[in-house]
Amino acid sequence: MKRYLMTKREFLKRSAIAATGIALIPGCTTKVASDKAAEGTEAIAEAGKRLRTAHIGLGVQGSDDLRDIASHGEVDVVALCDVDANMLAAAQKLHPNAKTYSDYRTMFKEMGGEIDAVVVSTPDHTHAPASMMAMENDKPVYCQKPLTHHVSEARAMRKIAEEKNLVSQMGIQVHSFYDYKLATLLIQSGIIGKVSTVRAWSPKNWGFDGPAPEGSDPVPENLDWNLWLGTAPERPYKEGYYHPGNWRKVMDYGCGTLGDMGVHIFDTPYNALELDVPRTIKNESNKTTGFGFPEKNKVTYEFPGTKYTADSLKWVWYDGVGAPASHDDLILPGGEQLHDQGAMFIGEKGRLFLPHFQILPKLIVDGEYQEIDPALIESYGLGTPVRDYASEGPKHYHQFVDACLGKAETSAPFSYASRLTETILLGVIAGRFPGETLHWDAEKAVFAEDEANQYLSGDYRTF
Repeated sequence: MKRYLMTKREFLKRSAIAATGIALIPGCTTKVASDKAAEGTEAIAEAGKRLRTAHIGLGVQGSDDLRDIASHGEVDVVALCDVDANMLAAAQKLHPNAKTYSDYRTMFKEMGGEIDAVVVSTPDHTHAPASMMAMENDKPVYCQKPLTHHVSEARAMRKIAEEKNLVSQMGIQVHSFYDYKLATLLIQSGIIGKVSTVRAWSPKNWGFDGPAPEGSDPVPENLDWNLWLGTAPERPYKEGYYHPGNWRKVMDYGCGTLGDMGVHIFDTPYNALELDVPRTIKNESNKTTGFGFPEKNKVTYEFPGTKYTADSLKWVWYDGVGAPASHDDLILPGGEQLHDQGAMFIGEKGRLFLPHFQILPKLIVDGEYQEIDPALIESYGLGTPVRDYASEGPKHYHQFVDACLGKAETSAPFSYASRLTETILLGVIAGRFPGETLHWDAEKAVFAEDEANQYLSGDYRTF
């Protein structure tokens, strides 16, 4: 079959016609579409109505997402989709009544009227194509982090979710954990005054400084390589480089450590400080080969100020082996060692240290730990701290289900997730220009440095 590149709009238009028989009009949003989505949400919310879910991507994270969505008492899993037959079979054993597919386009075509909501847990490069198709079919979407692979996709997903009034949630489950909610409330209470700097870090290494592999290996019988590639550029299969686990390292498919752990660790400061997208971004990394992401990154963002920050906010992210680099802002009382992952807020009155994860935030004033007023914490109504992932983990998923059923609102909808993801992706792009400060025009969605604009989007391959 001949394969060629096409625009995202062409991909969505053709896919929507195949799935529903209805053509999309480029740039057109109608009240009819919004009313249809709203009517669908109201129908789901009818008394006694259960939520029928479809799950795209059933690997390690996808199986966790399936488990936690399905643990809600009002969910029926009706469709399962994965390009790997082994992963699909494992999921079907748990949900034998669900129909199975290797191609999500076929799933929407055959089952569109039997699906109420869609969960997307694929590699990053497939997040937007699968999620956009679901939303074009008026389905609420729970999509794993980072929301998209490209900045243009993040903006498009926010736009369609808002225009169609669809329930949406990005998969950052720790967003709903006790410690992160507490840290947000403490920062917004002014406990350390206005914040001037945030430093965040993870020693994980989802980078690869080597060249692209040469040659090819036989594609495993259980894997549909064409469908795994999806809209990404075509390349030969090579064992150990892509599926099932190493795609995060590769520029065509993942977003590196920043796109993996950065989204989780950025989330609470980003939310607490009510940040928008940054004005400048600088990544002090090694020069890449153009195949994999840098193995070590130090990304410095400068954000416009908010009511919780100084006139501007400096944000520094460190990743890779040995992260973070030593800095006075990160010295803990009594010579205590930093946790391997976390964030530090630096404010007028002190610092707030937020380890990742399920550890209470710690207040530091004049170089010493200070007790946080129990009455202040009690006033937030959060209850007793929870240290059990099994009970905390499903909360974010159940919030999405309850929102689809008209009983709640999501806390990480695409209106929020798209901005957080855009911020992350701007730092990823800066890794292609090590040591150079990039200037971002949020209104026009372009860099002042024109060479960087080519990485804001990407051509979609037909498959």
